[in-house]
Amino acid sequence: MSFRQSLREFELATRPIHPESKAALEKRWRELPPHAQTDNQLLGRCAVGCEGTHGVFPKCNLTCSPCYHSADANKVRIDGAHTVDNVDEQMRYLRGIRGPRAHAQLIGGEVSLLPAADHAAALLAMRAQGREPMSMTHGDFDYDYLLDVVLDDEGRPRFDKVSFAAHFDSLMRGRRGAVRPRSEAELHPFREEFARMFVDLKRDHGVNRYLAHNMTVTPSNVDEVEEVTRAVLEMPYDMMSFQPAAFIGDDRRWREDFGEVTIDKVWERIEKGAGQKLPWQATQFGDPRCNRSTVGMRVAGVFAPLLDPEEPKDIAARDRFLAHHGGMVFGDVPKPVLAIKVARAALAHPGDIPPLIGLARRVVRRAGGLRRMIRAARRGKLSFKTFVVHNFMDAEQVAPAWELMEKGVVADDPVLKETQERLGSCMYAMAHPEDGRLVPACVQHSVLDPLENVELRRVLPLVGAGAAGAVSPSVVSRPSGLTPVRSTRRAGA
Repeated sequence: MSFRQSLREFELATRPIHPESKAALEKRWRELPPHAQTDNQLLGRCAVGCEGTHGVFPKCNLTCSPCYHSADANKVRIDGAHTVDNVDEQMRYLRGIRGPRAHAQLIGGEVSLLPAADHAAALLAMRAQGREPMSMTHGDFDYDYLLDVVLDDEGRPRFDKVSFAAHFDSLMRGRRGAVRPRSEAELHPFREEFARMFVDLKRDHGVNRYLAHNMTVTPSNVDEVEEVTRAVLEMPYDMMSFQPAAFIGDDRRWREDFGEVTIDKVWERIEKGAGQKLPWQATQFGDPRCNRSTVGMRVAGVFAPLLDPEEPKDIAARDRFLAHHGGMVFGDVPKPVLAIKVARAALAHPGDIPPLIGLARRVVRRAGGLRRMIRAARRGKLSFKTFVVHNFMDAEQVAPAWELMEKGVVADDPVLKETQERLGSCMYAMAHPEDGRLVPACVQHSVLDPLENVELRRVLPLVGAGAAGAVSPSVVSRPSGLTPVRSTRRAGA
């Protein structure tokens, strides 16, 4: 490589915003419906949105009510080669049209049913395309499995950092030690045990983590959201995400009136659990009927939001950042490169420095002052927390609304029109390289998953001896022999 080429690559690597990222953001903004092009909108100004895999490992070994997977999902064999190939293809497509950087979820059925080596290979394939992957799991696996994913054959970390989202709620059946939980509180030890594995991973191998806690909310457990929030806030999770149930997936598991649980009702209970108001209006991902979130510091039990929607100076700082620095990547960037990026951004817009410093001071003040923060940090009581509610839509509306959108038709029916507006501003997309399109997650689960799983049953039929439909356990171990051979399925599961 010539000196000129090396210099060009260095300049591009340290540019505050990659030109491909900028182009992808501008395209995303143009595609948003007018109602979503608001001052607080982050899509198209700061991020292209989240991404997820599909059709890669639909099988799960727990039974949930509701379940967003189709009735055929558990009739598909777990196959590591299929998973890795399809993840790579989907991520390559996303890299080509959504730019060099985005957050992506390794999601299907249960990710820990993948042999550990294939799980790791899928994460590496995602990272190779500039995606920051998060493995979506029910959390019912052991520390040895986590080690097999994170460590290579020589016991060395494959990753500097891993991200996992664990789903815990009393609507899930089959968890070891809590086969039929009677309350959310019964699951607190399991929530704690899961998070502690990653604390141990950092202690034992120096691998950092980002942990999200997910919970489906229905009329039967909505009143327990407060208790879950209060308990999980004391655990080492970085994000708490709640999803009001929707009529999607296997209709055999629709046993309640999910319409009773609204995004407002869930947020109110999260606030009760946090013991304070959680302002969210300063930023928005997609449609406010779909998503609500806030991020800030938690200092000795007090949450200090990064942005206060009632503070004009905070909003002015937000607008400056989005106008000049939206799309700048901070995560998973080497520190020397990040330092140069920040320096170049500051030199390009020196007028932004005082407002951003002022914002930092106000956050410190909301947290109770610098001394209080220092004391909290020494006691391990200072952390960043994110609260999220994702409000999915019913298949009954999504299917006809999407059919009209595919034809370029705006619905006359007000319910379907609202559905189209929400789909058009969706923050969570899945890639279909075979026909060159992205689809919203609600469309994937409502319309496409059932068809995909029928085909996957043909491509990946269940195998093994015993009862009809049985599948042989997937056995995984580290070739180094550091852990014993074990099964990813329990006997009789």
